[in-house]
Amino acid sequence: MITNKKDLKKTINYVCSELFAECVAVSLYSGKNDEENTKALLASIIKIHNDYISRISHPEPGMPAKLFFQDLVKNFNKEVSEIIDHISNQH
Repeated sequence: MITNKKDLKKTINYVCSELFAECVAVSLYSGKNDEENTKALLASIIKIHNDYISRISHPEPGMPAKLFFQDLVKNFNKEVSEIIDHISNQH
């Protein structure tokens, strides 16, 4: 369990960098070179990264912090799963 904002940011940075590297590796070594799809996936990863990092520093007003961060983590995990599915479909 992530205990503070700093750890949450580190985790998001790590996950997004791993997704980015995996996407590049799959595009280079899969044999199917769909450059547009790869660029779209990489752009999505960057967008997700930037979105969630900025949301950590600016929680929604009026929403309890614990609930906000639980929701943030749940939504991040859902979007990461979708990206992983797209990467695995590039094979």
